[in-house]
Amino acid sequence: MEDPELIHNFKGHKESITAIHFNPTKKQIASSSTDNSVMLWNWSTESKALRFSGHTDAVLDINFSRSGHLMASAGRDRSIRLWVPSVNGDSTEFKAHQAAVRSVEFSPENLRLVSASDDKSIKVWTVHRTKFTSSYLEHTNWVRCARWSPDGKLIASCSDDKTVKVWDENSGQVVHTFTEPKGFGHHLAFHPSGSCIGVATSESKVKVYDVRAMKLQQQYSAHEGPVNQVAFHPSGSYLVSVSQDNTIKIFDLINVKPVCTLFGHGKAVQAVCFSPQGEYLASGGQDGKVLVWKSNINAAKIAPEKENIRPSQRSTGGESAEKSPPNPPAPTPGLTERVENLPAVQSATEDKSADIVRHLSEVSRKLDTLTKTVLFMEKRLCLVEQQIKLVTNSNSGSS
Repeated sequence: MEDPELIHNFKGHKESITAIHFNPTKKQIASSSTDNSVMLWNWSTESKALRFSGHTDAVLDINFSRSGHLMASAGRDRSIRLWVPSVNGDSTEFKAHQAAVRSVEFSPENLRLVSASDDKSIKVWTVHRTKFTSSYLEHTNWVRCARWSPDGKLIASCSDDKTVKVWDENSGQVVHTFTEPKGFGHHLAFHPSGSCIGVATSESKVKVYDVRAMKLQQQYSAHEGPVNQVAFHPSGSYLVSVSQDNTIKIFDLINVKPVCTLFGHGKAVQAVCFSPQGEYLASGGQDGKVLVWKSNINAAKIAPEKENIRPSQRSTGGESAEKSPPNPPAPTPGLTERVENLPAVQSATEDKSADIVRHLSEVSRKLDTLTKTVLFMEKRLCLVEQQIKLVTNSNSGSS
């Protein structure tokens, strides 16, 4: 594996970056910040960055719909906003929780949103008309993050109550609870296969839980400060994490070891995300910068651990939950089997599901168009209401 290469350094936010997300359909990144704004960055054209304002307090999460036609943002002002990522920056707001909204994410089929809040709840909403449909209430402290499984059947969440919960989306019941004995989860992400979740913890560890065997699969102690976010590479073979120690680390999940450490932020790194195909990696920090890296990750066997920018420093090793022999690092059987077999499984079912995928894509495209139309009509109605008020006030004054 070659060292990832820094290709863009975007500056525009006035305060810390809280989240970043790639547009699934173009070379575009959205970022959220404690400066109350969302920004949209383009690097394939000469277009200037766009700043979207609407939240009245820090924006804590940002997420594109799978089609890239909508963005959802979550704020400390207790609201969620749906944006059309265009020059006009049209948006609609709905009050989602009784406290700060920590995370928001579109469901795999684009029809729903899941949100997590400091009011200790997780809620699910429809995208069309932003209608509340269900809530999950077993956490006893702030819920930091909630994410859909790739098939949309499960929701995973982490909380300051020192638990990571896996929920059945249909029944609303907890399938399993993982307990963090010394800290709590700041953030989590599902493995592309849906078989595992990666968790960024306050105790400076990165953990990988098997949601089928319901056990800790892998654990990494490479960071020297609390871990803020994690993200899986689309291949499922690697995981990236960012930390208060100002570093970005990439882990080889097959050989259970860290393979690369990146230095580029002058302060704590708060956010990280891979592009849909995994060719790019983006990071955001307390320094207000959004960095885009060429990941240089491919299917080839990973080389010995490398570090970028500061070769004199070395990362600590990874730990298998089963304490496998350190030399050579033994692959974790369960995860390795799933990751290696994933492409074959997809290939075997590809022909059978092609028609369904095309149909769902068409439905998703039409729903996105409908949602944009509704947002536009709502804006027009607001303008008409304002004009009526002005006319009414003018007539009252004349009388």
